[in-house]
Amino acid sequence: MSAPFVIKVGGSTIDRGEAGIEGIAALAKSGERVVVVHGGGPEATRWLEAMGIPTRFERGRRVTDERVLPVVAAVFAGLVNKRLVAALAEARVSAVGVSGVDGGLLPCRIADPELGFVGEPETPNPAVLEALLAAGFVPVVAPIGFVRAADRTELVNVNADTVAAALGAALRATEVNFLTDVEAVRGRRGEPLTALTASEARALIAEGVIAGGMIPKVEACLAAAARGVPARILHARDAARLAAGTPPGTLVLPER
Repeated sequence: MSAPFVIKVGGSTIDRGEAGIEGIAALAKSGERVVVVHGGGPEATRWLEAMGIPTRFERGRRVTDERVLPVVAAVFAGLVNKRLVAALAEARVSAVGVSGVDGGLLPCRIADPELGFVGEPETPNPAVLEALLAAGFVPVVAPIGFVRAADRTELVNVNADTVAAALGAALRATEVNFLTDVEAVRGRRGEPLTALTASEARALIAEGVIAGGMIPKVEACLAAAARGVPARILHARDAARLAAGTPPGTLVLPER
């Protein structure tokens, strides 16, 4: 069977109704196998605020304590996940929502004790995704993983970009695509870059050319590329061009 495309949909694009659903649906209908990974940060923040629970970030990651964790898990694996499944169904694509806990998909370790219940993926177990793909479904993965302790299993919040890179490697994906609200990574003169090697991307980060919210996206691309999987950053509205075989954006290539 063909290697799948892993497509990560950002929480900010979901929030604006620009999740690239039509493009994802077109890719699935073209006969490609597709796995969707999603975020949902803005929605989680709204629910936390409504419940009077403060939101705090460290180094771009949400600090997830014992009050934040159940809200984040419910929003990501419940509300946001099922909205995306429903949107794909409306586009006539059969999708199934899962989290990283289902089927033991996403075992993790604690990323940093200061962040609380935040996980860093270890080696994924993609059997549940492979079974769904073989049955003709599009799996939609919420970024909730688990950590095994001596006497219990803890849920953890996981960065969705990191999840996409880890699953792309585990599935030996054709590409990992990060749908964002920007058209491409930009170079030293502000020009959109069509392709980057891992070493070129690291140099642009070190120089401050790649900065802000683009850094975690590029770092996730680098994580996929390090495992031999090409990764692409593109605007969500351009997702339809994946099915046409003429995708825009910036492709981060494994080193040869």
